[in-house]
Amino acid sequence: MERNAAQEKAIHHSSGPMMLLAGPGSGKTTTMIRRIRALLSEQHINPANILVVTFTKAAAREMKERFEKLCEKEGEQQNYRQVTFGTFHGIFYGILRHAYGLSRNNIISEERRYDMLKEIVYALRIETEDEKELFEGLAGEISEVKNSRIPLEHYYSKNCPDEVFRRIYTEYASGCRKARLLDFDDMLLYCYDLLTQRPDILAGWQKKFRYILVDEFQDINKLQYDIVKMLAAPDNNLFIVGDDDQSIYAFRGAKPEIMMHFPKDFPTVQTELLACNYRSTKRIVEAAGKVIGHNKRRFKKKIHTENEEGRKPLIKGFSTGREEELYVKDCILKAREEGCPLEEIAVLYRTNSGAGSLVELLMEYQIPFQMRDTLPNLYEHWISGNFISYMRLAMGERSRQEFLQVMNRPNRYISRNALEDSQVSFEALRWFYEDKEWMCDRIDKFEEDLKKLKNMTPYGAVNYIRHGVGYEEYLKGYAAYRKLKMEDLYEVMDELAESARGYKTYEDWFAHMAEYTRKLKEQAKTQISGKSGVVISTLHSIKGLEFDRVFIMDVNEGIIPYHKAVSENDIEEERRLFYVGMTRARKELSMLYAKERHEKRTEPSRFLTESGITEQEESA
Repeated sequence: MERNAAQEKAIHHSSGPMMLLAGPGSGKTTTMIRRIRALLSEQHINPANILVVTFTKAAAREMKERFEKLCEKEGEQQNYRQVTFGTFHGIFYGILRHAYGLSRNNIISEERRYDMLKEIVYALRIETEDEKELFEGLAGEISEVKNSRIPLEHYYSKNCPDEVFRRIYTEYASGCRKARLLDFDDMLLYCYDLLTQRPDILAGWQKKFRYILVDEFQDINKLQYDIVKMLAAPDNNLFIVGDDDQSIYAFRGAKPEIMMHFPKDFPTVQTELLACNYRSTKRIVEAAGKVIGHNKRRFKKKIHTENEEGRKPLIKGFSTGREEELYVKDCILKAREEGCPLEEIAVLYRTNSGAGSLVELLMEYQIPFQMRDTLPNLYEHWISGNFISYMRLAMGERSRQEFLQVMNRPNRYISRNALEDSQVSFEALRWFYEDKEWMCDRIDKFEEDLKKLKNMTPYGAVNYIRHGVGYEEYLKGYAAYRKLKMEDLYEVMDELAESARGYKTYEDWFAHMAEYTRKLKEQAKTQISGKSGVVISTLHSIKGLEFDRVFIMDVNEGIIPYHKAVSENDIEEERRLFYVGMTRARKELSMLYAKERHEKRTEPSRFLTESGITEQEESA
């Protein structure tokens, strides 16, 4: 591929700071590799003085391999293998290890971190329905506090009462210190502290890494940036590559404003724009450009392509989500008949739970697929577990375990002490509470609800448990305590109802659940052994990849943009995420939405209007 003027300027940039704005499909990796090569051959920089930083081990490995192949091909005489390629965590841990003599034994394992948080949460008697969800949420918040260097007293938790979170954070940090353990965020935090407190150590690393290149700079967080700035001083030979329009990891601490403010931090910076998209057709590039153009906090740029005009991106609405999925299934089957490799088709969702119904459909039609994300099993969600327990009790099951699942959901104030035997009877419960008439009334109502459920269809039962039994009211109280969004919990119940709709008996529905769970486990094994079939992914996980045909699903308000996006900054993040999805497509892009979902009217996303595409314009 012939290099354009902007690429040439970036490759041959001599010294000082440079910012390379690289649009989708603009050849940024090739440019970075050529830049490193030019440092060796033109400026005769010692390879050991060059540091290349990426966000993932895979990206670092790929860039290193491509660079070394280029050097071998062009007969580079210097010891080019001395160029350092690594992730932020890997590089910063290396600095700590050199200073403190650390080993891998000092890095806390996921299992150990889980156990520590578990111990703290149990000691504080925090109520939770889903331990995994709670611990992941707490770990994410601990990470956010560390990476943003937010004073703990100014942090407001999204998972539990603020004072409770602060106690958890303090006890977790104290436990790590006592055990001389570091988590991934500590590698950054301790490295920052080391370099600020020991100017002699900082000077040594500045001398070693005289030229620093950072890939995907739009994803950097404040702590990473502060360390990189220190290392780059005083010469500031800092070469950053990224696209503010593709900054989509705010939930990990990424701040696009860091890239926006880079010219202020480095007034002598030279800026170049890689504006040519070598990937997508003109119509896809134009539509994507119109969407992202609605963001206000961005570098203004005009992305173009010399590729063919191609088909207009398709916008298509469907009466229901099921019709939307059937349409995609038919398109995939047709593409396969036409000889299109299934690996060149990607189906993209906003969240990893969104793909559940399509996955069931692909399994039914034996269409091979590969998942970029772990697909959560709807039927293993704790809410589903509660509904299933109600139904099993309605069918006559009387085990203590099933009773414990739901006896206080909603709260009936039944004590565990009332369940003395492995099998529970309502008569025994009434005997236990014989002196409390109000409790006997609650037990009577519980038994009456189960009798009603016994003769219902699964779909009717889901709705009765929600509204007739009072489960939804219980969830509202739980959500308020745990600071969960009720919309997310409603979504689980809606999907459960949708799944139950086609079954007449509990037995039939349970058999379907078991079969689906078995197939999902088989699919997970296939994922490990090899990659083949249609790619199903969230928008977050598809970044960096490209396909001939891309379907973006459920492009509805409340999904894209997501219902949790309330501020203008949030909406801009969602728009960038949609832009990333659009620009994965080389030849064909379909953006689909449903007019009704779970028997509720839904609206198409504002992003569809912003694209300037008229609905159902499929002609070439």
